Amino acid sequence: MRLDKWLWQARFFKSRPLACSVIADGHLRLNGNRCLKPGQQVGEGDTLTFPQGRRIRLIRVLAAGTRRGPATEAQGLYHDLDPQPTTAEDDAGAWDDTSSLE
Repeated sequence: MRLDKWLWQARFFKSRPLACSVIADGHLRLNGNRCLKPGQQVGEGDTLTFPQGRRIRLIRVLAAGTRRGPATEAQGLYHDLDPQPTTAEDDAGAWDDTSSLE
């Protein structure tokens, strides 16, 4: 399956052109290698690393999607390998290095 289509079906990006832009700009790694082609094939077991908002996502592909379905269906397409922050405050504090200067 095309990488841009999979990212869109898994609901990481709101549109395929946005997914294409992230890939073409060199911000996505497929199995540790920089990927510049939105049409690159992705399959079960592949690992993706890409920025999303203020986070760097590390994802393992579990399945290819057949459609862009609801979020619960999309979550079955991947396994998030990133540890999740416990609260919004922890997430905000992780990016703020100024607190250690006081």
